[in-house]
Amino acid sequence: MTTPDPQPDPQGTGAAPVERAGADGGGPALVLGPQWQPGPDGVLTRDAARVILLDEDDRVLLVRGHDVDAPDRSWWFTVGGGIDAGEDARSAAVREVREETGIVLDPGELVGPVYTRSALFDFAARTCRQHEDLFLARVRSTDLALTRDGWTDVERDVIDELRWWDLDELARVEIEVFPAGLADLVRDVLVWDGAPRHLGLMRE
Repeated sequence: MTTPDPQPDPQGTGAAPVERAGADGGGPALVLGPQWQPGPDGVLTRDAARVILLDEDDRVLLVRGHDVDAPDRSWWFTVGGGIDAGEDARSAAVREVREETGIVLDPGELVGPVYTRSALFDFAARTCRQHEDLFLARVRSTDLALTRDGWTDVERDVIDELRWWDLDELARVEIEVFPAGLADLVRDVLVWDGAPRHLGLMRE
């Protein structure tokens, strides 16, 4: 069986499309790794680190992905992922940025966490809860070539593209963006006052 060609970028944005693992674009049945553990209420829970990655023009780099069980629904979200055993949030954030984008950051380049939050969402037919630290970092997009060399097989199945978003454009996007109101959240920390802001529990 041959692997299908990468899906075209429907918006003509220069985003990086993804090769699908199967003709139907579906992912493996098991996509939740060992970082996810049942909480006291039985909900699968993990700690995560995410990065609001900004370029020289205050554009934010986002990922678009979909649920393996609902491939017609997709959404934009910040770069990042789960914290491995023995890792701190800052180290995890740097690792996730490198794996998901190819961008290499020094932990000292991270600002924050500028936000903390918990997100409750459904994925792969399971209810999941994620406790997140969100950092901010700046890079020059003109000096970078985004890559997906560090993506896992699961990420290749569920991640559709990477794109730099102008904040005004992001505020008008028609599909879901997480966290909700991200354009305004980014604007609020373009100049950070040093105090982490706690967004509480968000249902997505």
